[in-house]
Amino acid sequence: MGAEVGVAGVAVPPEAKRRRVLAAKPTAEGAGGKRPRRARRPQGALQRLFQACRAVFRGPGTVPAPAEVDLLRVILDRMRPEDVGLSSDMAFFRTRDVAQRNPTITHTTIYKSEKFSMVILFLPQNAVIPLHNHPGMTVFSKLLLGSMHIKSYDWADPDAAGSGASSPDKDRLRLAELVVDDDFTAPCDTSVLYPTAGGNMHRFRSIAPCAILDILGPPYSIEEDRDCTYYTDVPYSEHTMTGTEIVRNEQGDRRLAWLKEIEMPGDLKMCSVRYGGPQVSER
Repeated sequence: MGAEVGVAGVAVPPEAKRRRVLAAKPTAEGAGGKRPRRARRPQGALQRLFQACRAVFRGPGTVPAPAEVDLLRVILDRMRPEDVGLSSDMAFFRTRDVAQRNPTITHTTIYKSEKFSMVILFLPQNAVIPLHNHPGMTVFSKLLLGSMHIKSYDWADPDAAGSGASSPDKDRLRLAELVVDDDFTAPCDTSVLYPTAGGNMHRFRSIAPCAILDILGPPYSIEEDRDCTYYTDVPYSEHTMTGTEIVRNEQGDRRLAWLKEIEMPGDLKMCSVRYGGPQVSER
């Protein structure tokens, strides 16, 4: 057998070739008898959030403990638009149409189970999600992009539905306490609402096109009596009420209003699109 011609035409003797091949082969002894480990890929922010949600949400009838709420809040506070495949350079967030009324709201589902769901809401400028509730749910909302106004209420007496904290008229208005009435611009802290606290009934109105990452535990379910109910708020001064305990409490700093249950507004337009950002793994 003759010599092999290598790079740049340099002749390589057969013996040198053989030694070179043998030297290139890894041996068990040289590797300590173990195969080299494959480097673990760093875990993305969305996957960390997903795994935390799986540990925190235990299903209907449960509320995360304070330490668990803090855990999810810290993760969400660090979330960026890029973690779910979004960017402020996208055409949606650069569009300004002040004249458009009741624009369509888009939502996309990252993940959903019987214990929790991960959803992104896209609100064009001037879009409004009417005042609505979250029965038996704990909800984390993280404004990823844009600006919006949030107005939220809790029942003034959550344990007394239909008792003294109601109006005597035929509309059956129920007394609620204002929790939040303010503007928010991303980046900002994550908001958390609970079954009976934190502003369980809220309304979103976009000031600039915005994206909101919502974690709902558990998610809405008609079959499990967690359907969405809509309300309209009425100034407290417009109606009298029954019950003396609430009257005495009203003398403090509480900001009260009446809430009236309504049908889903006919001009509310919502559509669903497929989620196209980073995926989560259940493994």
